[in-house]
Amino acid sequence: MKHAFAAFLLAWLPLGVQAQESCPDRSAYAPAREIIADLGRITAPTGVQEAYAVEIGGVRQWVNVRGQDRDNPMVLFVHGGPASPIIPTLWQFQRPLEEYFTVVNYDQRGAGRTLLLNDRDAVADTLHIQRYVDDAIALAEHLRTRYHKRKLVLMAHSWGTVVAMHAALQRPDLFHAYVGIGQVINVRTNERVSFDYGLRTAREQGNLEAVREMEAIAPYPGDQPITRERIVIARKWPQFYGGLTAYRDSSDYFYRGPRLSPDYDDAARCAINAGNVLTLGRLLDEFLQVDFDAVQAFPIPVVMFMGRHDYTTPSEPTAAWLAKVRAPYKQGVWFEHSAHMIPWEEPGKVLVSLLEHVRPRAVETPAR
Repeated sequence: MKHAFAAFLLAWLPLGVQAQESCPDRSAYAPAREIIADLGRITAPTGVQEAYAVEIGGVRQWVNVRGQDRDNPMVLFVHGGPASPIIPTLWQFQRPLEEYFTVVNYDQRGAGRTLLLNDRDAVADTLHIQRYVDDAIALAEHLRTRYHKRKLVLMAHSWGTVVAMHAALQRPDLFHAYVGIGQVINVRTNERVSFDYGLRTAREQGNLEAVREMEAIAPYPGDQPITRERIVIARKWPQFYGGLTAYRDSSDYFYRGPRLSPDYDDAARCAINAGNVLTLGRLLDEFLQVDFDAVQAFPIPVVMFMGRHDYTTPSEPTAAWLAKVRAPYKQGVWFEHSAHMIPWEEPGKVLVSLLEHVRPRAVETPAR
């Protein structure tokens, strides 16, 4: 379970992250990676399969583009973390989406391959939420030009929803629609709901260790500062009781998934943890101030994918916000067998929901 604190900013903090980068030899996985690479190869003559670095905001950022038909709507996916890139695990769930969308993933500044492409000391001072927002906007503009798209679908997970919500609010002209997965609305509210679930469940299960640890920081967050030490305890037990991945106390399929990725070599895999070390502490204070409750009108269609068992970014605040917000189109989709990891837990329903609620609003005549 210790790894659960490494990959999501909302799951703070470094129990599973060490500030070293010794890279274990994963050559034994090479034959499996070759099979996965062959299965995922885009062979359709209308398709696109590209990976490249592009300079965005003074930082070279790694971009991955995949789809069976260039004329399909394009999705820009903003990953979680802030340094938990999705590229090394997209092989686990994305392939069906590529039949209906061209999907763009990128390693954000300080994450994965992007971390390896730049001087870390120079990047460290740029790690602010608005800078990530500016990056997403600039990348969207780059993609529109490169792939001849009028607009994109903006989709995000976890920490990425903070970046993407701001991007959609600041530049709605770039996007057909916004899809939030594990959406962050109000961080302090999320912390309270998550903690209450963990303590309630621990009491029901008779877990004296968990009850003792959580009662020691109660009420949480209360009126006290949300420190790293309090967050570690507050997040530990809700995730143990399935608040990260439903019905599980472990997400090894995700954390070990990069070992089989044909898109990441050993250096890039090791850079995942290094990116967490670089970014987490620098963004914590800003992140704790995130609050979208005051947003009463959203300028583009908005669709929220909500895990019924999500107690990493609890879905209750998202559902409440969606009920009151005004938008050209809005839809909440509940994933009854998911927690925070919706694309991995219910990939079929993700595809069906995108086809029902998003693709009809994103079809356009390609500009040539």
